[in-house]
Amino acid sequence: MNLKFGFAAIIATCLLVSCGTQENKQQDIITKEVEESKFLSPPLVSHIYTADPSAHIFEGKIYIYPSHDVESVVEEDDMGAHFNMMDYHVFSMESPDGEVVDHGKVLDVEDIPWAKRQLWAPDAAEKDGKYYLYFPAKDKDDIFRIGVAVADNPAGPFKAEPEAIKGSYSMDPTVFQDEDASYYLYFGGIWGGQLQQYRDNKYQPVGSGPYDGVPTGEEISLMPKIAKLSTDMLQMAETPKDVMLLDAGGNPILGGDNNRRFFEAAWVHKHNGKYYFSYSTGDTHFIAYGTGDNPYGPFTYQGNILNPVQGWTNHHSIVKFQDKWYLFYHDTELTDKTHLRNIKMVELKHNEDGTIETIEPIKK
Repeated sequence: MNLKFGFAAIIATCLLVSCGTQENKQQDIITKEVEESKFLSPPLVSHIYTADPSAHIFEGKIYIYPSHDVESVVEEDDMGAHFNMMDYHVFSMESPDGEVVDHGKVLDVEDIPWAKRQLWAPDAAEKDGKYYLYFPAKDKDDIFRIGVAVADNPAGPFKAEPEAIKGSYSMDPTVFQDEDASYYLYFGGIWGGQLQQYRDNKYQPVGSGPYDGVPTGEEISLMPKIAKLSTDMLQMAETPKDVMLLDAGGNPILGGDNNRRFFEAAWVHKHNGKYYFSYSTGDTHFIAYGTGDNPYGPFTYQGNILNPVQGWTNHHSIVKFQDKWYLFYHDTELTDKTHLRNIKMVELKHNEDGTIETIEPIKK
């Protein structure tokens, strides 16, 4: 044996074993951290703060359109002024366990002619090879409107239309594409989302609180809105209508029913011919849902999809990818600050009777 070669081979072998051992130790540490975490799912993104994830399947990939949380000099208040988001990023994944790719900033408030501040939760849609980003922002008068920006691919960048959608108001827009290629815009959010300031689609300010000027106890709660979109996807094709949320007896959910009434974060998906309308109950922090027979509703309350997360807000989306359903949501694992959040995902399961298994985001 060549002693020099043999000695070198021994050293190389030791180094490989050492490297392998170090890699195994690192993997063991990561596995242990995940196992010991009190959270059901790890953050998808950690290099920036993200929230309100709107997930879609475009071009065979998972694309996520979240809001982009930032540390703000704006003081915290009950109307959410400290949620002072200024731009949007788009993220994509080849598969649910794949790498999350940040496609960078795709739209900035400075590039939206009519907008002044607060780019809150967006959504996206595709039609005829064009991609549309729907977003809320406060105009020059600090009134929330809903705008739309257009791109040639799902990763953007997006170019904003010069004006907000005519007749739009409040926030949390989401677009549902039905099987007949009709597109529906849902929107609305109380408290900082300003839905309580409108009656019959007209701005009639009543105060700053979630139900100021509106009886709460035995009165019907404020409902989310729906309007079919125009063929060019840039306007509403009809006057917005209430999306009625009912209890099991067929009665509208009341304003004092904080565990079931609508607060914000509308989302619609369809499963086995049924329409599922899901939403955040806001100050009670559930993601609740109801089912109905058409996009306009009414939707009958069925229960909760997601129990409260760490943090004050709860906001989600639901998407099907390769025969499995997934729930995207956010919490504050990275910071424990309610305005600096991180997006997550977990598998969602429909039961045989059409109900959805409730997900517990924090381990007991």
